[in-house]
Amino acid sequence: MGQKNCCQCDEHTESNEATIHRSLPAMTDEDPDESSAPKFVEAAEANNQLGKESSYFDRERAQLSEMQAGAASVRDGEPFTFRSGAVYKGQWKNGVREGIGKQTWPDGASYFGQWVANKAQGMGRFLHSDGDIYIGQWQDNMASGCGKYYHKGSTTYEGSWKKDMQDGFGVETWGEGARYEGSFKEGQKEGFGIYYWTDGSKYEGAWRDNVIDGAGLYVASDGRTFKGQWSDSMIHGVGKYDWPGGRQYAGEYVSDQKHGFGVFRWPDGRTYEGYWKDGKQHGLGQYTTTDRARGDGGVVRFRCS
Repeated sequence: MGQKNCCQCDEHTESNEATIHRSLPAMTDEDPDESSAPKFVEAAEANNQLGKESSYFDRERAQLSEMQAGAASVRDGEPFTFRSGAVYKGQWKNGVREGIGKQTWPDGASYFGQWVANKAQGMGRFLHSDGDIYIGQWQDNMASGCGKYYHKGSTTYEGSWKKDMQDGFGVETWGEGARYEGSFKEGQKEGFGIYYWTDGSKYEGAWRDNVIDGAGLYVASDGRTFKGQWSDSMIHGVGKYDWPGGRQYAGEYVSDQKHGFGVFRWPDGRTYEGYWKDGKQHGLGQYTTTDRARGDGGVVRFRCS
């Protein structure tokens, strides 16, 4: 039985794991620890204006209370200008905005839709001063229920809302074609969801606080797959990585690199079974070849340092 100080088992010529979270150069055979994954689009891009709608409605609250107490003289359809500079044109009832109406603020933002007891409630459209638009259901001056948000003509979210935040099932789509379909909680991707890249790659599995976290399956456009554990949008934990040509690694990962115990298999039958560190064989390991004429059964045990 042969002894070796260290053996890389030709693993340096293999493709490496996908890093979902970052945009990095395409990996080559000479750089086995670089990422070849597509860019993961940050969901925060679509959230820049979410939650700001209710702050607009608060500006006239004091004056509206005064008007209601004093039974102000207002007429349906006539423009009414608040002290804040906002202008309301629509239906009233006993000095209270009630029915259909449009309110426009000095910076150009506006709400058009249903009002109940001075609040945006029912169906309505909110246009932000920068061009973002929300169309959907409202409750207590907040987006709640089903609705669609358009972010500067490039990103959209369509789905469930609760208190001005994405909450429940929804679909988020980016201008270049990337898409997320799944669960949201308090404005963050949370629970089960599927993320599609523009090149055809896909991840389906667990999310937490807007990042891939938990058990999931990644399928790359070139046929590579990984099924296993993730943390902070990186392969982290136990899983199995398969390459189109038949190569396979099953074992432990830390921050996108093989780390711990794992088994690497080649399509010709060779295997390495042992320990890894930072993506390379390290510590005790066993390399099994397909050459049975050696007299040692084709098995080499060694320690890498």
